[in-house]
Amino acid sequence: MRWTRWTAVTSTLATFAVAAVTLSCAKPAEKAATPATPAAMTDAEKVERGRYLTTVMVCNDCHTPGTFYGAPDYSRKLSGSELGWVGPWGTSYARNLTPDMETGIGKWSADDIVKTIRTGMRADGSQLLPPMPWEMYSNLTDEDAYAIAAYLKSLPPVSHKVPDKKPPKTKPGKNDWVVPAPSAWDAPRPAAADTAAKH
Repeated sequence: MRWTRWTAVTSTLATFAVAAVTLSCAKPAEKAATPATPAAMTDAEKVERGRYLTTVMVCNDCHTPGTFYGAPDYSRKLSGSELGWVGPWGTSYARNLTPDMETGIGKWSADDIVKTIRTGMRADGSQLLPPMPWEMYSNLTDEDAYAIAAYLKSLPPVSHKVPDKKPPKTKPGKNDWVVPAPSAWDAPRPAAADTAAKH
């Protein structure tokens, strides 16, 4: 019985040794092939990707009329709103993002749109105002940013000039929503450099 068990153990160890020698002498495995670069999107795919992104990035909430009242009017999709946002920056209105040449972004290039989304600076050099969350969108990939531009350029133009922004401390209008003063928790804190300069 002992000899049989010993023979089985010895036989198993010999098998492992032979396998190890065989593997060590084998030709090194070829490196895995580099994954193929995905094919560039077609124009139609860019537009569809842009439609998806503007939906999940909630662009319609501010830029499509009626959304904040529970009845978005998609026949005027992304044509701007006359609901004013009043805060320390003054009063801002969600702009017309359709390619209307006079009241929308029809004269903007795809590069203009992408730059605005990423930097918060419009094609004319003016700064986007809250509540536009451009800081979050600054991390978009080139592919996604240009897909949004393609989608906006594909929309039916809607002629609608939204009200001009108003400076701080302007009396709110009847269609303006006033952002309340922040609580102590939400109040902006001074930067560390500002605090150090006071001491």
